[in-house]
Amino acid sequence: MKNVLVLCTGNSCRSQMAQGYLEHFAKSRANIYSAGIETHGLNKKAVAIMKEDGIDISHHTSNNVDEYKEMDFDFIITVCDHANENCPFIPSKNAVRLHHNFKDPSKVKGSEEEIQEAFRSTRNQIKDWCEKFVNDNL
Repeated sequence: MKNVLVLCTGNSCRSQMAQGYLEHFAKSRANIYSAGIETHGLNKKAVAIMKEDGIDISHHTSNNVDEYKEMDFDFIITVCDHANENCPFIPSKNAVRLHHNFKDPSKVKGSEEEIQEAFRSTRNQIKDWCEKFVNDNL
């Protein structure tokens, strides 16, 4: 069983979406965790946009990367440049480190429709990336 850690800045939005899709696509082939270099709580708009696609992340928690420093991971995936550049060292011996910067929809300003479309766009990009990752690696 592979262990996969998804990292973002606040573990509230992009890493939570990635965890949801990785769990969905990997099924029982991997243990999926997500964390942040900070914890900002679960973003309600992220929960809603994932529910729109049939993925329930409402039970997820916002975790700090330090909670996982003793775990050995096969893959460590950063989903934002800030986490990639500022992530503390994680002592997983053979972890493959992957990075893909997804735009942060929680930073988008505009009408409610524009904000929802930003969440939907980021969600769809994360979904496509996660499906390819699982097909190629798990």
